[in-house]
Amino acid sequence: MRTGAEERDQLRKVSGMFPSHTRGKSADTTRPMAAKKRSTAKSSTAKKSTSGKSNAGKPTAGATSAKRTPARSVAPAKVAQTSNAHPAPVVPAWHIAPDRTKAWKRLEKLAKRGTAMDLRQAFAKDRTRGRKFTFEALGMHLDYSKNLIDGEILDALFALASECGVAKHAKAMFTGEHINLTEDRAVLHVALRAPKGSTIKVGGQNVVPDVHEVLERMERFATSVRDGSWRGYTGKRIRTIVNIGIGGSDLGPVMAYEALKDFTERGLECRYISNIDGEDFYEKTRDLNPEETLFVVSSKTFTTIETMTNAQTARAWALATLKDPAAVAKHFVAVSTNAAEVSKFGIDTANMFGFWDWVGGRYSMDSAIGLSTMVAIGPENFRELLAGFRDMDEHFRTAPPKKNLPYLLALIGVWNRDFLGCETVAVLPYCQYLHRLSAYFQQLEMESNGKRVQLDGTPCRWQTSPVIWGEPGTNGQHAFYQMIHQGTSPVPCDLIAFAKPLHEIGGGDRNTASHHDILLANILAQGEALAFGKTPAEVRAEGTPEWLVPHRTFPGNRPTNTLLCEKLSPRMLGRIIALYEHKVFVQGSIWRVNSFDQWGVELGKVLAKRIIPELVGAAPKPSHDSSTQGLIARYRAWRGR
Repeated sequence: MRTGAEERDQLRKVSGMFPSHTRGKSADTTRPMAAKKRSTAKSSTAKKSTSGKSNAGKPTAGATSAKRTPARSVAPAKVAQTSNAHPAPVVPAWHIAPDRTKAWKRLEKLAKRGTAMDLRQAFAKDRTRGRKFTFEALGMHLDYSKNLIDGEILDALFALASECGVAKHAKAMFTGEHINLTEDRAVLHVALRAPKGSTIKVGGQNVVPDVHEVLERMERFATSVRDGSWRGYTGKRIRTIVNIGIGGSDLGPVMAYEALKDFTERGLECRYISNIDGEDFYEKTRDLNPEETLFVVSSKTFTTIETMTNAQTARAWALATLKDPAAVAKHFVAVSTNAAEVSKFGIDTANMFGFWDWVGGRYSMDSAIGLSTMVAIGPENFRELLAGFRDMDEHFRTAPPKKNLPYLLALIGVWNRDFLGCETVAVLPYCQYLHRLSAYFQQLEMESNGKRVQLDGTPCRWQTSPVIWGEPGTNGQHAFYQMIHQGTSPVPCDLIAFAKPLHEIGGGDRNTASHHDILLANILAQGEALAFGKTPAEVRAEGTPEWLVPHRTFPGNRPTNTLLCEKLSPRMLGRIIALYEHKVFVQGSIWRVNSFDQWGVELGKVLAKRIIPELVGAAPKPSHDSSTQGLIARYRAWRGR
């Protein structure tokens, strides 16, 4: 049986990684990966440990427990299926590691100034700061003046982007080059919103006509459901759309549905099932009539275990009432590319809507994955959503970096993460319709840039994605803002709001505040409080007892961006999402990671498939570590197995 170290070596190989290096050790990260692999092949083999030590010579948990409990192993034949067959890619020479740039070294020196900066003094010294560090485009006003930056720091950040080749990398993306190096794929979510008649080629083929062919089929289907011409098996009109998907096949559609609820057909309800937890399926279907329910099964391969388990359960649930297997074709459609499995399930392949391997799941909400969104808001509004994405695509592609919203957000994020040491970012939308936005951005950023190795497989010597989290204001103010204001770890915040509400509630005259006025007063107050805090002298001046002064002091200097948009609409939502997509791109480009793969989700899925049969049926032979084995035994005991 392999030791834990040997097993990790195997997993590194199959996931596209290469032998580990000690963090911080100088390494030639600009050489072509193929050359590095050749030069390290012998030493890598020699380092495989049979004595319980990793490549770095450190004992591993798997090795130390090998005598008591067999170390877990993964069947080589099964694991090998996850590896890539294409040759090791060559990282472009211009795509250099950030810490090898002059700008990075300059920023390291400037970091002392940033950490010592006092925003009160900065604003007092420069009365124009609030105007100097703002930018407006596409109905979006970004105020980034309350960050710990100055003109010299910003200049160095823009120089960093230039030296790291961000513009060249962006051009490569827009022109269909295979910038997803580990999977040898183009990255073209921008093609999903390209106007009809434009040209974006992959492998010499213009993909835009294919995009619009699927889009037009989606429109015909959505229209038929909305106008009632699509009927269920018993002739009843569809009243509920249930999207079954997970990850990007769920987070984007549910976020968009909630965000644009005011634009939906209220006679049609959309629900979303993602979790393999049966309680999710139960709650989402318990009060539905199968005769009036239509399921959208979203799985590119039609093999995703969570999605297909839920889909099969939905099929059985529907047929318990409808009886005839032929009814499946009237109550299920698919977003997939696996026609054989779709047909086997009972879905008419004429109602299968495909997408492409150059669309990553977390970038797919404007593809056929957005079918439920289109049914809910209608084809015209969906076109407006796409137009918003396209607005930001063109802004990102053509605007100079210093007047470019994605660049500004991205570079400030790099500054906060790598030079000020901030570990998290709170996304705080002051709009209840956007209550799922933080969860959506969580996947977008953390799955894209939560990487520990560079494009060439060597470890990053810098920090990458922060933890993304948040809730809508003002709810969050009564939950976790205590920590943001007075905690020991600074948390940069993105405060997002709209100047015009969709519904004006309250108010009634110029001197009476509406709900929206009060909401906006709160977001502005939070930005001000986080930046400037409250000094001990100010607290004492209120007559506060001396012993209580430290408790009521606010240190301030908490960085914030405030994104004030004109009004929520499908088009504005598209702009906001694309803004963050391109922000993630710029940061990933600087950090020199692949923002478009997600090998980190694979290992758990492989092991789960192996554990499933061990939880049912006959008691399994011990094959895991003592902790996992004990948990399996306890689960089986409580389940009476």
